[in-house]
Amino acid sequence: MASKAVSKKTATKKPATKKPTKRGASEPESVEAFLSSLEHPYKQEIVTLRQLILGADPKIAEGIKWNAPSFRTSEYFATFQLRAKDGVQIILHLGAKTRDTALTGIQVADPESLLEWLAKDRASVKFRDSKDIGAKRTAFANVLREWIKHV
Repeated sequence: MASKAVSKKTATKKPATKKPTKRGASEPESVEAFLSSLEHPYKQEIVTLRQLILGADPKIAEGIKWNAPSFRTSEYFATFQLRAKDGVQIILHLGAKTRDTALTGIQVADPESLLEWLAKDRASVKFRDSKDIGAKRTAFANVLREWIKHV
């Protein structure tokens, strides 16, 4: 009877490690690198909105998802849509996983009507320029705080 030898590679295989998930870990550095190389007509507005999103709640972290700066708590919930030509667009969503809310929808207080609903669980917020960001700053931060309750 021949014994089966275990290869050295199999025997010493290390378990996969997850990327750090806290703000200040390696992923924000990748966002910094992404933004430093980004050529976009609204780059300054993107940087301003990034800081606004991160400042809305201490649980919010960031990373690059779908080839754009994206933000998460337990799941990703906001992603820049960098193809917009007439300003900056942010897509608010509930992550990549299908949820019951995709059928029933979610309720988010939006007294300034910033949200353009794309589906029952996905919306878009658009900003024309820095002045528009300044005017919508507080309302947008409030919408974000409401949104992340559903993530």
